[in-house]
Amino acid sequence: MRSLVVGCAVGMLCLVGCGSSAEEGPGGQGGSAGEGGSQAGSAGGGQGGTSGGGQGGAAGTAGGGSGGTFTGETFSLTVGPLAVVPGRENTQCVVQRLSNPTPIHVGMIRNVISSSSHHLIVYKTNDTEERTTPFDCTPFLETLNPEAGAPLMVTQKYEDELRLPEGVAFTLDAHQMIRIELHYINTTTADVDVTATTSFHTMNTEDFQHEADFLFIGSPDISIPPRSQATLGPLFFKLPAGYADVNFFAITGHTHQYGRNVTVERTAGRDAQGESVYNVPGWRWDEPETVQHDPPFKVPDGGGFNFTCQWNNTSDQTVRFGESANQEMCFFWSYYYPSQGAKVCVVSQEYGVTECCPGGPLCGLIDDFLR
Repeated sequence: MRSLVVGCAVGMLCLVGCGSSAEEGPGGQGGSAGEGGSQAGSAGGGQGGTSGGGQGGAAGTAGGGSGGTFTGETFSLTVGPLAVVPGRENTQCVVQRLSNPTPIHVGMIRNVISSSSHHLIVYKTNDTEERTTPFDCTPFLETLNPEAGAPLMVTQKYEDELRLPEGVAFTLDAHQMIRIELHYINTTTADVDVTATTSFHTMNTEDFQHEADFLFIGSPDISIPPRSQATLGPLFFKLPAGYADVNFFAITGHTHQYGRNVTVERTAGRDAQGESVYNVPGWRWDEPETVQHDPPFKVPDGGGFNFTCQWNNTSDQTVRFGESANQEMCFFWSYYYPSQGAKVCVVSQEYGVTECCPGGPLCGLIDDFLR
């Protein structure tokens, strides 16, 4: 039993270590697949640069969203520039205070990351002290502790925008502390400066109705032989108690460089017929599209998601699960309302375990590993 627990915990440790034209699914269509994207080829591990701080401030009036026009302010934070030498891969964080003098309801988040960035994770935190000098960090550590904070948005595109439905928002306290996690890799032969900016666009308080939240789901069961193609899934993930009939309004799939597709279906049960909610023609691992559903869709009590990942391992090595851009992942994240809490969930056929953190019996063990 201990080997099962430790093995699954190690798999989950890998999962939380990483850091958006869709086919029509229930409730709407996604946008067209983007061009360009982050670069992630062969590179060694190691530590990245620690130069560069962050800047906070308020900007002007935001543009319109899927739920209407945002007439409030825009509050932005920036990380970098970070000086990164060739071949360096690392994850670094800053913790900064927004300049909002009163609580705000955020109806849209917009992230912009430079080349050589693998992904950007933004979440609110209960930290009380700013840390404006970038420091080495473990991605998603705070998702395991609901008292520490909660994720707001994950981005792997150069420019990514999450527009929440009408009346739906993330609520931030006055002078909210924000943690920004930036995973970068320099695959070029020259030094690069890596930057990232996140902007929070507010809605009028009287328009707010529902709190949004975040659900992160994946599997560590990855082992792809050299020079071969592989498929994992469909894997069934049963929604935790309390999530039946919440409204899912956006989904993003994620792999690393060998990934060729991620698809997701909603289903009423393990053996029930699935219905596509994420299937992007020409899906790209380096610019994974976020499919927004308008209107949102629901999953009935006892139901969940079937998800599938596909890869083409062009290397001469067996590729397994891990946070490096040269390893692989299989997961998707979804945005929903009304909030039942943010969770990171893992499905492992290898260990016969489905676990969600915080709150699951293995989460304490996983937290010990991370610390």
